[in-house]
Amino acid sequence: MMRIIGILILLSIFFSCEGKAQQEEKNDFSVEKTEEEWKSMLTPEQFYVLRNDGTERPFSSSLLKLNENGNLHCVACDNLLFRSKDQFDADCGWPSFDKPVEGAVVYKDDYKIGYKRIDVRCAECDGHLGHVFEDGPKETTGKRYCINGVALKFTPEEE
Repeated sequence: MMRIIGILILLSIFFSCEGKAQQEEKNDFSVEKTEEEWKSMLTPEQFYVLRNDGTERPFSSSLLKLNENGNLHCVACDNLLFRSKDQFDADCGWPSFDKPVEGAVVYKDDYKIGYKRIDVRCAECDGHLGHVFEDGPKETTGKRYCINGVALKFTPEEE
């Protein structure tokens, strides 16, 4: 009986700590819209990725390998997120960058698939962009921002 009580105490401690670890600070996003407003301005695939934390099909993005200099903005709010000079070919199926523009993204713990990942979100509209991993180029940041191309809009750099 004491063993069962001990196990129950340990489980309650574990789950209470887990719950606190998953709680996120409330951010104030400068771009807020209703679900209907988002649906009216985004394609169904963009809405699925940005507003429902979805993932586009791998290798489907036209932004996988950019051959010109420019900037990548959030397709929902036009926030500048990444620069093409920070993109690299991770051969993972999604556009990959070693760093975002400073202050452009926020992070959130994501346990949806059974283990912790770091969700990358637009700092202006809270749109889901993708995830960041620790397997990027060692000569730069060591990070791989694996981003859904459907969440991005490319603007060529003016000459």
